[in-house]
Amino acid sequence: MSNPFEPLHYETIETVSARIKSREISSVELTKLMLDRIENLDSKIRSYATVTPELALEQAERADAEIADGVYRGPLHGIPIAVKDLCNTTGITTMGGSAVFQDNVPDNDATVVTKLREAGSVLLGKLNMTEGAMGGYNPKLQFPENPWKESHWPGASSSGSGAATAAGLAFATLGSDTGGSIRHPAAVCGTVGLKPTWGRVSRHGVMDLAASLDHVGPLTRSAVDAGYVMQAISGHDPLDPTSLMQPVDYMTADVGQSVEGLRLGFDENYASEDMHPDFSSAVADAVRVMEILGAKIIAVKMPEILREAMAAWPVICSSEAAKAHTDTYPDRSGEYGPFFRQWLENGSNHTAVEYAQANELRLALNGELRATLSSVDVLACPSTSQAAYPVTPEAMYGPIPADRDPWAARFTVPFDFSGLPTIALPAGLNSDELPVSVQFAGHHLSERTLVKVGAAFEHATPHHNLHPPV
Repeated sequence: MSNPFEPLHYETIETVSARIKSREISSVELTKLMLDRIENLDSKIRSYATVTPELALEQAERADAEIADGVYRGPLHGIPIAVKDLCNTTGITTMGGSAVFQDNVPDNDATVVTKLREAGSVLLGKLNMTEGAMGGYNPKLQFPENPWKESHWPGASSSGSGAATAAGLAFATLGSDTGGSIRHPAAVCGTVGLKPTWGRVSRHGVMDLAASLDHVGPLTRSAVDAGYVMQAISGHDPLDPTSLMQPVDYMTADVGQSVEGLRLGFDENYASEDMHPDFSSAVADAVRVMEILGAKIIAVKMPEILREAMAAWPVICSSEAAKAHTDTYPDRSGEYGPFFRQWLENGSNHTAVEYAQANELRLALNGELRATLSSVDVLACPSTSQAAYPVTPEAMYGPIPADRDPWAARFTVPFDFSGLPTIALPAGLNSDELPVSVQFAGHHLSERTLVKVGAAFEHATPHHNLHPPV
């Protein structure tokens, strides 16, 4: 049932889809509302790289006609969404955050875009992101604001996805995650972010950052909504030979079921070391909530090799990024921004031996992580190492900061290395009234369990109902 006190643009897909299905509201009305909101607010937030009003209204009209004829495709039918601007869209510019690709107009859709269209969703447009899905922006392009506080970090690299979802400029968005790029923006913008098992979602037609680490997944305003989007975009794709063959679970099948007896792993030191007390306390509080709901809290210890293995991520990621950009780097190096140009240079300079050594560290961490998780169903930890912090345009555009520390990504990278699924959930606000977040990580192909856990946590807490002051 809809919350009568919740503005329509902040309703969840779960509630608004029921209103569309019953024809209480139309997809066209909903789409016009969102397009007006984008026009009125996004000049300040800058979450969109490209808005597609004509396409959106055309798709909304088609959705309304189908529903009127009794053809209902499911909970995404008629729902206005947006995708990160590294997903190919036929006839629509796909820049990947880079001036190098300002004129790139694909003649095909990414598989995830096709699947969302087949689910009946409405494409509002493409979302801004860091260049190449790494850490800095191209100086010729805009970077998003965090809707909670101006001149504060909106997360990377799916920054536009986090900002748009949080600000009520789309009911769901797609992001990508190579080292935390779904979970960082979800955490600091106060949304849900679901990073799937590697291979669960096709990467065909999605620009690579690092092929062996890249994941595509949703940012939404509830765990159930994340399950809906994940349901739509998951599955084997013949166009992506790395996509998994296993059948897709009904992602929301267990929502509402008790978490009594769920074995929840928690490493208190991992969740608090080098953390602001506001953030670590919020995660500890989330664990206590789950315990009250009946979960069994099991003390675990994260792998000793973690700190050493974190240094492997820049080597692997930059090397694979250099491979992904061989058509344009170094030939067009001057068109890249200083941050990503330096990242590609670093990757080009790594030797095969260095890459192999880094990969061995990755594999060792993966093995030890499996051992850590062997006694639990789900692991609880922070989603990122800190809440949104002040940034300047100079810092956002690069070059790579001299003090950049791989350890800052210790809560996200292990699950990109291992390809294990995780869900980031709002866990309240810190003393500066900025979002904090908790992350639950699961076993291979356990997205269904994570959606269940996320929904149970949301049912017991009010945090997902918080919205930025825009």
